[in-house]
Amino acid sequence: MKRLLLTPGPVAVSSEIMVEMAKPLIHHRTKEFEAIFERTREGLKHIFQTENEVFILAASGTGAMEGAVVNTLCAGDKVITVNGGKFGERWGKIARAYGLEVDEIEVTWGEAVSPAIIEEKLDSDPSIRAVLMQASETSTGVKHPTEQVAAITSKRDDVLLIVDGITAVGVFPLPFDELGVDVLVGGSQKAFMLPPGLSFAAMSEKAWEFNKTSDLPKFYLNFADYQKSAQKNTTPWTPAVTLIVGLGKVIEGFMEEGMENIYRKRQAMSLATREALGAINIDLFTTDEASPALTVGVAPEEIGAGKIISELQSKYRMTVAGGQDHAKGKIFRVSHIGDVDRNDMVAFVSALESVLKSLGHDFTGGAGVSKVSEILATA
Repeated sequence: MKRLLLTPGPVAVSSEIMVEMAKPLIHHRTKEFEAIFERTREGLKHIFQTENEVFILAASGTGAMEGAVVNTLCAGDKVITVNGGKFGERWGKIARAYGLEVDEIEVTWGEAVSPAIIEEKLDSDPSIRAVLMQASETSTGVKHPTEQVAAITSKRDDVLLIVDGITAVGVFPLPFDELGVDVLVGGSQKAFMLPPGLSFAAMSEKAWEFNKTSDLPKFYLNFADYQKSAQKNTTPWTPAVTLIVGLGKVIEGFMEEGMENIYRKRQAMSLATREALGAINIDLFTTDEASPALTVGVAPEEIGAGKIISELQSKYRMTVAGGQDHAKGKIFRVSHIGDVDRNDMVAFVSALESVLKSLGHDFTGGAGVSKVSEILATA
């Protein structure tokens, strides 16, 4: 039986990409690698929708998040962090580790942050230097209102908007230059359909102005070094050569398919899965706008998410993610990113129905499969 990885990171990697990365290794200080790196640089600019450089780091997404902080801010700076999930919480941890003063907005898990709260804080405290938030909160499935927040921060020359787009870039439109985001980070193990190990970061001109006075320690993650090296189609330190070769192939596929088609596909799978869960009496954890990257279902209390996840794995070789912290055992998260398609969503809903039926959950058999199939057939 085929194994199906349906977690929102790491994601399923296609055999085509795996074969590309299995080719004989090349040296990173050669014309051959530089040509690959140049195509990849230009492709990332297209996906991020920016004229600015997009840095490629040999680090997970957290490395790019840390880089975003240390390359723009100063010790003692005050920042707003949006904590609406496990990864929003991480912004606060990174900021505190570098001696920043954190004004944390705690958002109920499953809900999106209110831009009005951010604007009110900025209006009342002119010492705030940055807002740190998620575009897509992977632990809850929420899509935060990045566009509305960017409209607030872009009017202020002394405030940056730093965004974790790790499950957003490549999933839904997030035009960096147009929105006025100042730092945007991404990761290889999400929409870029690669194994973990790469992260990406783009910086605005405003962010580069902040960089001139930033005094936080940085060496490996010094973006000024990455900027200089990028002009030579290389990196300041040894790159993850195999992953970058795979990234080049992924971007080639993105260009052939077209980003708008990719966005529509993710949105369709997300809508179909959410509607299918509703059809089989499974509540959604996300109460505000859902990220197309994943769907988060609330397990029936008498069953628990652990049993559902375990049964999907043991009987159907499908791996979905559970909840974190206080959501552990209560929710399950199914991904719409990576090498998954409509047929995989139908298969997942079918398997979920079988598992729920065996565990005594009350619903009309076939209702979920009918709903997901109906929506995907017309999407």
